[in-house]
Amino acid sequence: MKGILIRWLILTVAILSAAYLLDGMEVRGFTSAFFAAAVLGILNAVLRPVLIILTLPLNILSLGLFTFVINAFLLKMASGVIPGFEVHGFWPALFGSLIISLVSWLLSSLINDRGRVEVIDLKKRSGNRWE
Repeated sequence: MKGILIRWLILTVAILSAAYLLDGMEVRGFTSAFFAAAVLGILNAVLRPVLIILTLPLNILSLGLFTFVINAFLLKMASGVIPGFEVHGFWPALFGSLIISLVSWLLSSLINDRGRVEVIDLKKRSGNRWE
């Protein structure tokens, strides 16, 4: 349960950073970003797999790049539901989804399944091997 809350906060930080970096995205406060992260998480869990299966031929032809369009569509849908979170147009939604994906991936790579910060401790062994 702790891991889900931390990932929710990571998505909130990613939405706030995308709104800070892009002119076409507006977030009026932390609570708007927090609820936008919840709605975006639900949309990604429920609707995204269906959309990916329905657009599979187009996604294969574009070598997976159409997934970014699906992410932009879901971000635009989330902005229509949450007051205080607005995305103005397709291109801000596309670039916003790219920034959100990148920031979320970077921050989530530091967290393990239990919600703890994960550190890898490597030791040099004989023969220039690291374990």
